[in-house]
Amino acid sequence: MSSVGLNKWIVSGHLAADAEIKTVDLKSGEKAKVAKATIYVRKPRSRDDSFTVSLSIWEGSTAWRKLPFLKKGSLIICTGSVEPSPYISSSDNLPKAGLAMTVIDIDLDNVRTPEEESDSTAAEAQSEKIPVTA
Repeated sequence: MSSVGLNKWIVSGHLAADAEIKTVDLKSGEKAKVAKATIYVRKPRSRDDSFTVSLSIWEGSTAWRKLPFLKKGSLIICTGSVEPSPYISSSDNLPKAGLAMTVIDIDLDNVRTPEEESDSTAAEAQSEKIPVTA
């Protein structure tokens, strides 16, 4: 089996926010729905460093059926094709590149429920109130 030109990637990360669904006009004149989301991916050697991957989930894909479960903070595993998305940094005016993935399938690793999100928000608020003493 030849794999020349194969662009298939698997990436795992936490959702930065709930996916947003938009309707777009295709070149053919038809309309289609696409969900946009972003995940944060941690680098394996450093827990503090991470990068983002922009996700496009098209209506009709296997991943589209999992949209109701994609909530902010959920850990998901995406399979799809990746393309670089170059841009000029607004902070230092240098060329940089991000990653954009067209998602084919999503595996739900650790899905956050609304109760967990409110619990973690309450815990974060409580931790800010406790003074740290040396």
